[in-house]
Amino acid sequence: MSTTTLTQTGQQPLGSAVPPFTAHAISVSLPTWRDNVGYEEGEKRVVDAMVSGYPRFFIHLSIQKLAKICEQKFGVPGEASLLCPTRRIAENCRAFMLDRAARSSTPTPTTLNVRLVQFTICPDVDDDGPCAELHIVLFPKDAFPLAKQFWQHTGLCVSSRLAERCLAMLKEDVTSPASPKSPTTPSSRAPVKPGNRHYAAKGFTNKSPPTTPSATQTRFTSTDIPEPSAELLNKDHITYLEERYGRNMPLSSAAAAKRALRRRIAGVLVRDTPSDWSTAGGQEAQLGPSTRGVEGVTEDDVFLYATGMSAIWSAHQLALGARPVAKSVCFGFPYTDTLKILEKWGPGCHFLGHGLDKDIDELEAILERESKTSSVPPILSLFTEFPSNPLLRAADLPRLRKLADKYDFLIVVDETIGNFVNVEVLPYADIVVSSLSKIFSGDANVMGGSLVLNPHGQHYAALKAHMAATFEDSYYDEDAIYMERNSRDFRRRIEVIDANTLAVCEFLRSRSLAVSSISSPPSHPIAVKDVHYPRWVTPEHYNKCRVRDPVTGEPKGGFGGLFSLTFTSTEASKAFFDALPCMKGPSLGTNFTLACPYAILAHYAELDWAAGWGVEAGLVRVSVGMEERGALLRGFEEALKAAEAVIPQQS
Repeated sequence: MSTTTLTQTGQQPLGSAVPPFTAHAISVSLPTWRDNVGYEEGEKRVVDAMVSGYPRFFIHLSIQKLAKICEQKFGVPGEASLLCPTRRIAENCRAFMLDRAARSSTPTPTTLNVRLVQFTICPDVDDDGPCAELHIVLFPKDAFPLAKQFWQHTGLCVSSRLAERCLAMLKEDVTSPASPKSPTTPSSRAPVKPGNRHYAAKGFTNKSPPTTPSATQTRFTSTDIPEPSAELLNKDHITYLEERYGRNMPLSSAAAAKRALRRRIAGVLVRDTPSDWSTAGGQEAQLGPSTRGVEGVTEDDVFLYATGMSAIWSAHQLALGARPVAKSVCFGFPYTDTLKILEKWGPGCHFLGHGLDKDIDELEAILERESKTSSVPPILSLFTEFPSNPLLRAADLPRLRKLADKYDFLIVVDETIGNFVNVEVLPYADIVVSSLSKIFSGDANVMGGSLVLNPHGQHYAALKAHMAATFEDSYYDEDAIYMERNSRDFRRRIEVIDANTLAVCEFLRSRSLAVSSISSPPSHPIAVKDVHYPRWVTPEHYNKCRVRDPVTGEPKGGFGGLFSLTFTSTEASKAFFDALPCMKGPSLGTNFTLACPYAILAHYAELDWAAGWGVEAGLVRVSVGMEERGALLRGFEEALKAAEAVIPQQS
């Protein structure tokens, strides 16, 4: 396994891939506060620099190029497209677009024309790879914002690896995908009917890496980041090296990789170490009772998805399909798209955005009131994060479980931030969802999500039957291969990251207003208002769910790798963020430290609204990595000094 060191390297250039030199990176460098604001405002300087981005917000350049080709083949002038991996997803996209257009007050006509085209692309006889199937949603260009909403909210994305495979079979150059500002020149060929022709290529290569950054700043980083030279190899060489030296399973073993993932998530692998990876998905794997805190969980209770958000969307669709339809509850301030899903599909939701005990009191009042006027359960489901992003609040899950049993509704828990190495939430949930793209992967080079059913849940039989009838595996095989590789040592990585994060948070809190206000007057300016971390935020609820030692019964699960900081002034927030010597960009749960001004990125158009729920405009969210702890602490001290230096200027 890799080690981490303090290295000399430069600040990642604006718009470059994070991690650097990674063709399928899931983050992008936004290194200054001004860059983040510029991104939200669509500033040309920022938008033109971007070659990467979080996949649900930034459509990968290979996908953009493939979409342009599909538009040329099957579209008419004035049409744009969205690519989907299955027919059902394409139909869901069309239904969503038509529904939102009908509800909209904008000039988009309610008679919006949205068409679907199936495009099958097969290799030639010299390539033994499988055919690829695309489902193209075509619509007027001015309706693209509706399509993009579907892409973002549901996470039902076409994989960038699938796009590269298609481009290779179409004999298109994938080393330099078309820029969003420089679309592919329209083809002179006449459009062809879907299914009429097969296109092929013998191999395909990774796209060229971004320009190597200049060495301008000391920073802490992880040698888990791929070496630049690795990305310069063509795809055949990389595949050979990965498979020959035991890093990746071969692509033909995708089914075994998915079994290994499902067993890993179910917690049933008796032996699951990096040296045993080759048998984790095989029939000879040693399986035992689940470590998820619920007896009887098996790999058959685990379902894989293309992204964490598609797992959340699918959980909501599952609830709508298996239970009497009613409003849901969003408990606590969630990651933005979870709330959008509950609002835009189905009859809506009650938003209890603080996620505190007083909100459970309000929930009880809602349940009592609604139960008196309805013959069906008063609510459909309750969605909550454990802990929440970005305030790191933990709900009182035992109390919520009692209400769910009394009033007959489902509980869906997103465990992405806590993760099942640290917390046991399945005993209190009917459904547990997670973004595997985060700490489960760690390498930030592949997307994925999971959904787990609680076999002891009151509605398990109905939920399992509905999944059996409706679930389709749209998780691209090559993504599953990479996710399997990345996750082999996730337990070891989580322990390192937990310890690093606690050390950083204790240091920052010791210099914060939260501690200084209860001790002697500080001898230095106070820049940090508070440190939001489960160690101090709603600890009584978080501790109820911490994984415990099976012998002593004492908590052994950590507090996770994510925390947020609030500051005593906006200028202090900006100074801290700009001076922090780590990678800056969206996402979390990476093996390297990654920071972002969360409210700016997630709620720029609604900052006052977010602040009303406790998410201040100056909040900085940090995901801590596996770097050497001394280097981490020195880096945060450097940033803290920069923040403290601007405090006198604000007085």
